[in-house]
Amino acid sequence: MAGNILTLQLGDFGAEVIKIEPPEGDTLRSWRVKGVETAWKVYSRNKKSVALDLRSEGGRAIVKGLVAKAQILVESFRPGVLEDMGLSPAELHKLNPKLVIVRISGWGQDGRYRHKPGFGTLIEGYSGFASMNGFGDREPVLPPMYLADAMAALYGYGAVLVALREVEVNGGKGQTLDLPLFDPLFSVLGPQAANHKLTGEVKVRTGSRSTNAAPRNVYRTKDDHWVCLSASTQGMAERVLVKIGRPELVKDPRFATNIERVRHGEELDGIIGGFIAARDLAENLKFFDQAGVTIGPVYDIAQIVQDDYVLEREALIEIPDADMGELPTHPVVPRLSGTPGALKSAAPTIGEHNEALLKPLLGEAEYAKLCASGAISQGKKK
Repeated sequence: MAGNILTLQLGDFGAEVIKIEPPEGDTLRSWRVKGVETAWKVYSRNKKSVALDLRSEGGRAIVKGLVAKAQILVESFRPGVLEDMGLSPAELHKLNPKLVIVRISGWGQDGRYRHKPGFGTLIEGYSGFASMNGFGDREPVLPPMYLADAMAALYGYGAVLVALREVEVNGGKGQTLDLPLFDPLFSVLGPQAANHKLTGEVKVRTGSRSTNAAPRNVYRTKDDHWVCLSASTQGMAERVLVKIGRPELVKDPRFATNIERVRHGEELDGIIGGFIAARDLAENLKFFDQAGVTIGPVYDIAQIVQDDYVLEREALIEIPDADMGELPTHPVVPRLSGTPGALKSAAPTIGEHNEALLKPLLGEAEYAKLCASGAISQGKKK
């Protein structure tokens, strides 16, 4: 997922992204819902597909030919595999000294775990994320989506642009980016190591309650919906207490400061939760909105796709799709006022761009020869 998301960002903002797939297609294609490759369709728009057998000398030679004209190579093999194929960064930089190489792996290009496989799930456990996520009286909770991969992709996307700037603006050489899944996720968990050094304590799981500010939680409404409320500043916390009709609590020693509110979070949640539980979702949202309190609904996807805000902002769009007619997906993110990205093409079929990209590179005779040998594959249909 990390490589697919990173290159999605590049493609959305105008890069020509060539996805080199094995003959059977990228693994992402196998994540199907009712036979439709929804994940592939969402994350592979604005890309071209070339299907190569990289176990063959001809397939690897084609990669070298593409690299010679490229600005970036993104790879996510286990460390050492690229070298085994004769495609080490040193060899690739001989072909193209300005090439930026992004090496995605679970654990990085060095260290004792470099050769271990590293799917995001392992990183989400190893990094400390899962130990912090969930409720204290239950098991640690892994995220329900590819969090480690997505974080690595977005870190990598920024780093790629830094490396490209060094080449294009400063006249520097290309370089290699070591992008393990572990480092980005660990970095966004914040000052956990510093806090542990100061206190000797391990952060406990507190569900949706924050250990930094209170009140902050999810609360059930009268009609069995949920809202999330956050009052992480002193002024907002006091406003909540006043607006729910408990102004005396502003001076209550248990709730007068943020530190005390966090310490007495269960009591505070009981008070706020009781107020919210007596009203349905619409009443709560209207009341707190008029009160200037930061509250919002906890939506599922069925609600999101119908939400006025989402539709007005076009945070969800539909693009033409051969299987679904219209594919709901996110737009280009973020929005740039001067150089906005664009959706130019749907996700490709396996090897869809073999002929268009490789025949000019190789010549007609060599292209036909490598097709016949299997180095260039026409891909397998789903």
